[in-house]
Amino acid sequence: MQQTQTSTPGQQSEAGIRYAKQDITEAIKFLTWLHSTHQRTAATCLQQDVDEWLASGPTTRSKVRNFFSWAKKARLNASVRITHQQPPPERALTQEQRLAWTKELLSGEPDTLAYRVAGILLLLYAQPLTKIAALPTTAVLSVDDDMRILLGQEPIPLPQLFADMLRRHLATRPNLRTAGGVALSPWLFPGVRPGGHLTAQTIMKRLRSLGINLLGARNTALQSLAVEVPPPLVAELLGYSYNVTQRHAEIAAQPWARYVTK
Repeated sequence: MQQTQTSTPGQQSEAGIRYAKQDITEAIKFLTWLHSTHQRTAATCLQQDVDEWLASGPTTRSKVRNFFSWAKKARLNASVRITHQQPPPERALTQEQRLAWTKELLSGEPDTLAYRVAGILLLLYAQPLTKIAALPTTAVLSVDDDMRILLGQEPIPLPQLFADMLRRHLATRPNLRTAGGVALSPWLFPGVRPGGHLTAQTIMKRLRSLGINLLGARNTALQSLAVEVPPPLVAELLGYSYNVTQRHAEIAAQPWARYVTK
């Protein structure tokens, strides 16, 4: 049974610790990028540097706001200002944001591996969270060094970096003890309840806590794939209806008419 997280005076909650850790991680990433790209430090950082950093990556980069709040109080740098993050007005991400999030999830913390795998399935293959949560391990097919995943009618080859990540996840899946000591859970994402898988709600909350626009990520992935692959094939490979991939192809300005049925 899932336990409720509580906190007592003098102790930080798990969520608070995670939030602080993300703040520190994003500050380190920014300072590393600032030095390697512009040869500047926190003290010599310009507003245009921060604007460039925020515009070229995922929304978690806005967490450097807390670092610059501290820098201002410490009189280290009072010229940089970061406004509070606003909800994204678009129901899609830019391709640059999608790729930045994919890169971010490929290299995250080990204890978030399961959720990062789920996030990649969303960002690369536009899979709904309800489907991701209920994927069985048999959906992953591996022969020698070739790994594929079955999401629709035919298995899809996986990029090497994601294949390596998925192998690590399969070897270290969490919550296996909840199956009464039986490690052979049939689910790619075992849940906390015996015999069950993670709920879509659990995955959704975790990915949203990272700052990912879930609907935007799925829409952009579908539209990007509809540009690269004929929409009927996208539907068959990813398990969508033809109507859905047709609609996203039209949004991406790639009419289905260009597809010639063999």
